[in-house]
Amino acid sequence: MAQQGNTAAAKPDDLGLIFPAPRGGRKDVIPLRCPLTSTYAHRHTGGVPPNVDPEAYSWFQSVDADHSGYISLKELKQALVNSNWSSFNDETCLMMINMFDKTKSGRIDVVGFSALWRFLQQWKSLFQQYDRDRSGSISSVELQQALSQMGYNLSPQFTQLLVSRYCARSATPAMQLDCFIKVCTQLQVLTEAFREKDTAVQGNIRLSFEDFVTMTASRML
Repeated sequence: MAQQGNTAAAKPDDLGLIFPAPRGGRKDVIPLRCPLTSTYAHRHTGGVPPNVDPEAYSWFQSVDADHSGYISLKELKQALVNSNWSSFNDETCLMMINMFDKTKSGRIDVVGFSALWRFLQQWKSLFQQYDRDRSGSISSVELQQALSQMGYNLSPQFTQLLVSRYCARSATPAMQLDCFIKVCTQLQVLTEAFREKDTAVQGNIRLSFEDFVTMTASRML
C-alpha cells in the first residue's frame, strides 16, 4: 500500500481520492487502488447503513467536509484526482452528481455515494486495463482499442475527435480518467437511446431534426 501523506510514493498510474485529514491536519493522498484499511478508516466504519459498502461509507464521512450528510459538487470535485494529480473536471463531477442524486437536490446521500464508489472503481479498472503503456492516461490509439473492445464500431477519425475535444492541447494529447469516464458514459447513454429507435436492429435510423435534438438533449447527463 502507498504511504499516506507521501505523494511521491504514488506511481503515475495511481488514481486517487484526496483524503481530508481531521481539522488542523494536512491532506493525505490515498490511491483508490489501495483499500482503505488504516486505523482511521476502522474508526469510521461503525453503524454502516444497509446496502452501503463499508469502504465507501468511510470515504463518505471523510469527503463530507461540512458533515451535512450529503456530498455536494464542490466536495466531490475536491476529493477526486486523476493520475497526474489534477482535479476531476466540472463536467464529469456534475454528470456523476446527476446520475446518483436520487433526491434531485443537487447532492448525493450515503447510498448514492456508495453506488458512485462502485461506479468509479469499475471505470478505474477499465481505464487501467486499456492504459496499455501504463502512462496513467489514454492515448487516441488506446481509446480506439478500448471502444472497439466495448463493441463500438467507430472510426479512428471519430476517436481522434473525442481526444481533441476532451484532452488538453499538446503535441501528444491523452485522456485522463475523468474524461474517459465522461466519454464512455455518454456513449453508453446515446447508444441506449439509438437502440430504442433502431427497432429493426439495422444500425441506422431516420429521425427528424427535432427528434434528434430531443433524443440527445434528454439523455445528456
